[in-house]
Amino acid sequence: MPSKLRQEPDVKIRYLLAWLLCLPLWAQGAALEQFRQFVAATKSARGEFSQRMVKEEGGKLHTSAASVGNFLFARPGKFIWAYQKPYEQILQADGDKLYIYDKDLNQVTVRTLGNALGSSPAAILFGSNDLEKNFTLSEAGTRDGIEWLQAIPKAKDTQFEKIGIGMKDGLPVAMELRDSFGQVSLLSFAKFEKNPSLPSGQFKFVMPKGADVLQQP
Repeated sequence: MPSKLRQEPDVKIRYLLAWLLCLPLWAQGAALEQFRQFVAATKSARGEFSQRMVKEEGGKLHTSAASVGNFLFARPGKFIWAYQKPYEQILQADGDKLYIYDKDLNQVTVRTLGNALGSSPAAILFGSNDLEKNFTLSEAGTRDGIEWLQAIPKAKDTQFEKIGIGMKDGLPVAMELRDSFGQVSLLSFAKFEKNPSLPSGQFKFVMPKGADVLQQP
């Protein structure tokens, strides 16, 4: 059966996948120290997220409507990132495979987790890699009561110029992902619960009945 595809690339998924792999750090400073302690103390978590895209066109900033949903993760490499609005879509990883399920299309894309994540900026929540191996880190000051750190990719072939991570009270509360085209993805987190009790099999993906399955490397 031919695969069913959206007419335009799913920008949210492209940004999220590019945001799924970094981690621990040992630098000093307000945001960096908070982040280090967060990584050391948090093996699993759940919460809610909101995501917006911002792009400058014609000298004006254009902001997309918010995509909202919830997340759940257990390190290393197990997570569920579920968009609820404006349409339902799930990214789920079991530590080996990544499943991307589009409910409207009833389509599942399956990828090898390592290849899908690579050295991207996203393991703040989900991964266990060494952040300093792939990024140059620095403090980025305080805005609206949030301490920020900046991560600049060392690789030249990444689509991101820099990533901002906002910390407050020992938790990541916001992220800013800026690409080489001037587009920024803004994420905010709420109801962040650290180390909840999770049942066995929580991250096992159950294939929806009748779904088209696309296998990718």
